[in-house]
Amino acid sequence: MIDPLLAEKSSDEELIALTLKDQDYFGEIIKRYQVKLFNYIVRISGLAAEDAEDVLQDIFLKIYLNLNDFDKSQKFSSWAYAIAHNQVISQFRKRQARPEGHAVNLEDNAAKNLMIDFDLLKDLDLRRAKELINKVLEKMEPKYREILVLKFLTEQSYQEISDIIKKPLGTVASLMNKAKEEFRREVVKQKINF
Repeated sequence: MIDPLLAEKSSDEELIALTLKDQDYFGEIIKRYQVKLFNYIVRISGLAAEDAEDVLQDIFLKIYLNLNDFDKSQKFSSWAYAIAHNQVISQFRKRQARPEGHAVNLEDNAAKNLMIDFDLLKDLDLRRAKELINKVLEKMEPKYREILVLKFLTEQSYQEISDIIKKPLGTVASLMNKAKEEFRREVVKQKINF
């Protein structure tokens, strides 16, 4: 029997230690990451909800089966997102297709994060900015879309992004710069027709 108060107050790493002693605590890890990982899957893949749920189940299974191999020098969230990243790629390889952007339900904070970083969106109200962001993300190359999703929508640090996509920090910074440039160019194009 788990202690819900202990689980709630535990850090991710402490929760992993509890789970390794009592597998019932894994449900708490699922509760903590279910919505975050689901939103990440949908944002980078454009999968329908039921397909994203299937991928999410596979991700949690992989997390559970590999919990003993978790490297404690990493943040658990980075490790979990890396598993999600790899699972989404694997899913597309099975389908022999590349991920394509689709409109996602942006939370207000996620849209505001992008609006703050990109002055081009400052003259739009939040609803219209969300519409424009979705249109722009749809048009972007998947690798650039993913890096922006990780930074601005899931609020990962550069180090966490590096851990997730398994690229050096310098590469992450370079991808981020290119993604921002592509985003800005596409915003300008879309605003003309908006």
